[in-house]
Amino acid sequence: MSVPLPVSLPSAPAEFVVLNSRRSTLVLEAHADEAPLWRYWGPRLPDGARPDAPLRDTRPLPSFMLDFDQPLTLVPTFGVGWFGQSALLAHRDGLSFAQAITACEVEWITPQRAVRLRLTDAVAQLRLDVTLALDDASDVLVASTTLTNLGDGVLDVQWLAALTLPLPGRCDTVRSYAGQHVHEFLLQTDPLSRSVWRRENRRGRTSHDCFPGAVVTTPGATDDAGLVYGAHLAWSGNHQQSIEWLHDGQYQWQLGEWLAPGEGRLAPGATLHTPELVATLSNAGYNGLAANFHTELRSRLNWPGGTMKPRPVHLNTWEGFYFDVHPGPVKELATAAAAVGIERFVLDDGWFHQRHHDRAALGDWWPDESKFPNGLGDLVAHVNGLGMEFGLWFEPEMVNPDSELFRSHPDWALQIDGRPLITGRNQLVLDISRPEASDYLFGKLDALLTELPIRYIKWDHNRDLTTAGLADGRAGYRAQVHAAYALFARLRAAHPEVEIESCSGGGGRIDFAVLRHTHRVWTSDCIDALSRVDIQRGYLQFFPPEVMGAHVGTAPAHTTGRTQGMAFRAAVALPGHLGVELDVRHLNQADRNELAGWIALYKQLRERLHHGRVWQGQTADGVVWQLHGDEAATDLTLLAYRIKPSTHRYTPAVRLPMLLADARYLVQELQPAGAHGAAHHTSAPLFEQLRGAGVEMAGAWLAEAGLPLPRALAETACIVQLRRL
Repeated sequence: MSVPLPVSLPSAPAEFVVLNSRRSTLVLEAHADEAPLWRYWGPRLPDGARPDAPLRDTRPLPSFMLDFDQPLTLVPTFGVGWFGQSALLAHRDGLSFAQAITACEVEWITPQRAVRLRLTDAVAQLRLDVTLALDDASDVLVASTTLTNLGDGVLDVQWLAALTLPLPGRCDTVRSYAGQHVHEFLLQTDPLSRSVWRRENRRGRTSHDCFPGAVVTTPGATDDAGLVYGAHLAWSGNHQQSIEWLHDGQYQWQLGEWLAPGEGRLAPGATLHTPELVATLSNAGYNGLAANFHTELRSRLNWPGGTMKPRPVHLNTWEGFYFDVHPGPVKELATAAAAVGIERFVLDDGWFHQRHHDRAALGDWWPDESKFPNGLGDLVAHVNGLGMEFGLWFEPEMVNPDSELFRSHPDWALQIDGRPLITGRNQLVLDISRPEASDYLFGKLDALLTELPIRYIKWDHNRDLTTAGLADGRAGYRAQVHAAYALFARLRAAHPEVEIESCSGGGGRIDFAVLRHTHRVWTSDCIDALSRVDIQRGYLQFFPPEVMGAHVGTAPAHTTGRTQGMAFRAAVALPGHLGVELDVRHLNQADRNELAGWIALYKQLRERLHHGRVWQGQTADGVVWQLHGDEAATDLTLLAYRIKPSTHRYTPAVRLPMLLADARYLVQELQPAGAHGAAHHTSAPLFEQLRGAGVEMAGAWLAEAGLPLPRALAETACIVQLRRL
């Protein structure tokens, strides 16, 4: 046994690594012989602001303390004096279970904007490369970590954080999102304390019930004011995040991929790459934080042709037909859809070989001979002839036991020897990390996309992963996610004009990583407008509205049985990527006319709704609202939703603090052509003027006193346009 080395303080002088954006600053204290120490992540500091002394010079050791102070580092490690959550947990056949960085190299990628920290542990024989990039336009920090095994033996990794973030001790609350199928983005608010706050997901996809991100607040934070922090793991699989109180009164926040046993097993020379962490902060409350996330995601959405075209109004056939799709009725629906202004027609489930219900045929991706004996070409031509794009539903990662594919290749399903196959929605999961399975899927989709002018794919993923074993018996959760990304990329490369929607049973795969490959997410299988209000408000904390699938559904809603009027259903769907999910043929003429009016209004507003800021708020009387418009607050649209009956005699005004105090605005209520049935109980002269030519109002008054709202029935909406004069 070797003789232990005496503990010594770092010998290298401190180098301060500083990243700045418009409104935030990150400061690390780097020494050549240890991991960088966290000094600051918060609101923007003046240029040149640096710590006055090394951190340890400011921290006298308390009683019963180790003789060597170990503050929070960029990669806190287990076993050598750090007793908090570690950024890395690993070993070599039970040995080398403790790690500590012995060398640190700072490599600037872009001065003051992006840096790579090369951190080596010469004893445990590994290297951690941590990349940090702070974007000036969005104030968003994008970070990731790569672990390399420098030793001769296998390194087993149990946990590797994408990044460890510091949070100030004044943080008091964490806001996260739970939920389930048809009830996603359910806001959870927990106090921060000395207890560890943790969320873990092991479902194999992003999940409906455990969103991989959160918002941390400081006292007094509101929608529009106060310091808040946010982070999101850009990853479509298992994940974990935790917030832990530290003994200097601060907190550490870690996010990373949750690794199944064996998934972090690294051969000599092998690497493990974490997902990207997307983190930001704002002094402008939740709305400021949302604006940062929206800006970052928008800058990296991979649109066909490089730019987003106006988001086309979209009809999906699912709740109109379910599996009962046949050329005649589908063509009739397409004709009716075009007549009300639909621009994209998407044929959902039920079109492929022997697909008559959810118990068979997944994997057999060719048109059903009994429904479409001549293929889909005639239907696609009919849809295109009506001036609409054609889209098609697939669920490529799944297979039914009752299918030609499974009968030919039962070994292609994820499975564990000796364990029963567990179905979900009567389906199994294909091991698409197998090249032959991925090639099969690409071949089937590519053939249809090559043969027909299909411009849109609705890509579903309707179950969690269980018995997720690869061909060699190892766990395949992360392999499945990377294989899905690779299949997306391969298909996009072959057909760059095609847009892809990430559906996943509604909200099961919504994250920044899947949106590096896709162009829309289906926010929830619940189209009940009242439920959708909260779902969409939670979604908008992280994601912009133009990729939020939002449909006008049936009444009563299929998932809840509740009924709302056409106006409320349409108004709730309006600010997202508008779609329709009902059989237009069965609407009476008044409802058809009203739906056409809402579609026309969406086309009038979509550039404003989908390119600017989104602000959200609420009053004390059952009204929630969102405002869309340009950053300069010159052209805005307010959508106010009354979600429950009023408890006030007079509806409280909506304060709009983002308006310019020295400006005047023309304020006008918008109502679509064909609207029928008044939502307002009573009226007053001001509201008559708003519904007419509009009213000129002072920005300062609207910001501080607020915009009056009419007294209205529950489950109604008021839409107002504000233009700076």
